[in-house]
Amino acid sequence: MSRPFVHLHLHTAYSLLDGACRIGDLIDAVAEQGMPAVAMTDHGVMYGAVEFYKKAIAKGIKPIIGCEAYITMGSMHDRKTEGPRKPPHHLVLLATNAVGYRNLSYLNSKAHLEGFYYKPRIDKELLAAHSEGLIGLSACLNGEVTSYLAEDDVD
Repeated sequence: MSRPFVHLHLHTAYSLLDGACRIGDLIDAVAEQGMPAVAMTDHGVMYGAVEFYKKAIAKGIKPIIGCEAYITMGSMHDRKTEGPRKPPHHLVLLATNAVGYRNLSYLNSKAHLEGFYYKPRIDKELLAAHSEGLIGLSACLNGEVTSYLAEDDVD
C-alpha cells in the first residue's frame, strides 16, 4: 500500500498574484484525492486560516496552518533608502499545535505592523524568540539555502 501524499507548501487565492485556488475547491480536490491532510502556506499572510480550518475539518481533512514568511537578513526595522535593496528570503512556517499557531499569528502580525517594507517581513531574532510549535521548511527558490546555492555559495 502506498503512503498518502500531503501538500506542505501550497498557496491559495489569498496569496495575491501567486495562488489561484479557492479554499473550498482546494479542500474538495484534497478530499477527492484521499489526502489525509493539507497545509495552507500563503505568502506573508494568514487571511484564509479560519476558512481553511473550518472547511478542512468539515471534510475530515487535517488542516495544517502555515505561512510562507519573508525573512530579512538584518533587522526587520531597517528601511534602506539608498543603493540596491536586498529582497528578503522565504521560509515556510507550519504550526504544529496551538502554541505554534499563536506564535505564527504573532509573527505575522509583527511582520505587518513593524516589519513591513515592500512586504511583511520578520527577522531571525524575532523568529528565534517565537519559534515554539513551528516547523520551518526551506521554501522555494527564494529560500535562504537555495538562494546561496544558486550563487555557488555552499558555505
